[in-house]
Amino acid sequence: MRRLFAVLALVAGFLVAPAGADATVANVAPSATASASYTSPWESVAAINDGIDPDRSGDTRNRRWGTWPNAGAQWALLTWPSAQTISSVQVYFFDDGGGVRLPASWRLQRWDGGAYVDIPATYATAADTYNTVTFPAVTTTRLRVVLHSGQASVGLLEIRALADTADRQSGWSPPATLAAPLDEVWRHAESTSTDPYGFRNYGWDQIIANGGSVNYCVRWDSTAPVSAELRDRIHAALARSFKKWMDVMAGHNGWPYAEVPVKVVGWAVRDRALLQWSDDSVDVYVGDMREDAPQCAEPCARLFNQSGAYPDCPGGASHHYDMSLWLTEGMQGGMGGDWGQRVGSEYLVDNLASDDIHILLHEIGHGFGLNDFYDWTPSGQCCFLMKAGSATSITEFDAWMLRDVWRHLKGRYGY
Repeated sequence: MRRLFAVLALVAGFLVAPAGADATVANVAPSATASASYTSPWESVAAINDGIDPDRSGDTRNRRWGTWPNAGAQWALLTWPSAQTISSVQVYFFDDGGGVRLPASWRLQRWDGGAYVDIPATYATAADTYNTVTFPAVTTTRLRVVLHSGQASVGLLEIRALADTADRQSGWSPPATLAAPLDEVWRHAESTSTDPYGFRNYGWDQIIANGGSVNYCVRWDSTAPVSAELRDRIHAALARSFKKWMDVMAGHNGWPYAEVPVKVVGWAVRDRALLQWSDDSVDVYVGDMREDAPQCAEPCARLFNQSGAYPDCPGGASHHYDMSLWLTEGMQGGMGGDWGQRVGSEYLVDNLASDDIHILLHEIGHGFGLNDFYDWTPSGQCCFLMKAGSATSITEFDAWMLRDVWRHLKGRYGY
């Protein structure tokens, strides 16, 4: 089974500590789920913690959060699955010079378990810069930015929440028998690349950018018809397979999500008549060909829009897809990478009731940076899913390889 790699690099605003700064302080905002009192239909509350640094308050190139035409007190909320100890927050205001302007005033609130409590501090209100607020450290699962409108509605481009990560446990405790082969796997990755996981479009990046979910579009590269029932069964099988990998991570080593919902937002097909449904539950793309196969709209693909902005995607950012499930008639084996998974359409349909759709599981593993093992085997390991053909389900060794990738990457997300 071969892997395909994208050549695009993600340009993202991960926090870099200045020289001499405490290396244990990290921006934990990207790991939170964003919500708001109100969001204009053409804006996105996910903008406030997507890690993209604005260059000015009037930035309209990247997505942003705004509340026009609503005025008065408006709020944006960051919610974490576990408590964070925060001592500083940086807020970048959105001001388009028209319906959205700088707030008259603002404040931060923390959740104390029963109510939101104001955080006493000095609150500056300036355009074209981060407004930094420092205060005695607070520990909370929710942080709310409350804005009081002045001349117009209000909005935000980005929030940074700086937390002390020094006391966090590593959570790295593989069985003693797996420590050596896991180290071999990592050293092998390092020996084949100077920066084996410098790429920024793995499944980890996609899930965290979405606040704990992943979107798919199905490329139906087949002449067989698809009923609404079959469509939904394919979705269920994909979600079940993806969940098997996410169950490996739940509660482990700071991984922030107990569940990672999988949503299929679109289908691509040569002939619309093959899709035997008329509801609008998914977007349908007809006749857009790439690699001699139906292609979901590129303006909606994270692969081609790794900044997180989807200005030309029909329906907006909520209709974007992170990966494709490419189902090809007559295909044997599979391919996988950050772009998604490709398997035979007949193979998948014939295995929809299977608990372990092992080729699909293997290819999903590649989406998180796991390698193939064609020409070597780690010491003491004979049979595991990522060694193609030697196992049909996720083994303990596969699970710990996935956790090891997270161990090495989690710092770039603030964990």
